[in-house]
Amino acid sequence: MKVVILAGGLGSRLAEETHLRPKPMIEIGGRPILWHIMKIYETHGLTDFVVCLGYKGHVIKDFFANYALYSADVTFDLGKDTIEFHQKAREPWRVTLVETGLQTLTGGRLKRVREYVGDDDFCMTYGDGVANVDIKSSIAFHRSHGRMVSLTAVQPLGRYGAIDLDGVKVKRFVEKPRGDVGWINGGFFVLSPRVLDHIEGDRSSWETHVLEHLAADDQVRAFQHDGFWQAMDTQRDRDHLEDLWKSGQASWKVWD
Repeated sequence: MKVVILAGGLGSRLAEETHLRPKPMIEIGGRPILWHIMKIYETHGLTDFVVCLGYKGHVIKDFFANYALYSADVTFDLGKDTIEFHQKAREPWRVTLVETGLQTLTGGRLKRVREYVGDDDFCMTYGDGVANVDIKSSIAFHRSHGRMVSLTAVQPLGRYGAIDLDGVKVKRFVEKPRGDVGWINGGFFVLSPRVLDHIEGDRSSWETHVLEHLAADDQVRAFQHDGFWQAMDTQRDRDHLEDLWKSGQASWKVWD
């Protein structure tokens, strides 16, 4: 099963980082968050990736083109004009990088990779969110209901603490309760290739155009995930993920 990753957005809310690189290349623990997402899927046996490029896509191409160089010890013999790699990292990945346009919306990006997806069900997610989702179970869930779309529904922690009130009496303080905004779309989709027929073109948003249309046609089901999930929308989110990684509490690290 292939995995499509949306990695072409501008990432404007992380402008202090994204003026130099696309958001999926912002590092957590010295590795791009895109790498972390791919490791999550690899753990569940999915290693064939299609990455939708847009803003500064050349940075992602450079990362994979020079993956061995960046991750290994290297000996340059300038006299012989040779390069020798030592302890070279070898990820079991096949990665197809597709230029999907600078201004293309999320649905349009998905439409543009049609020829690389094939005719089988595939996974799709955003290039800026990590989770300890049971991918295998989400695929089994998708196959069980026969609809076109399975999304992973999550309940993120609230941004602020809450007050438990009895009338005007403050009973207790609750630190960032989970699900204070209900269930949300957490990405980590499993999709039928038939969804691509419902995307008109580059100006189609996956979230507001395609998903809403398919939901109205009873073609969307929610795989409920009550474990860890975190999107990297702001610098605060990025710093939080970095702190979790450094402290050994990165719950999305499901690989050895």
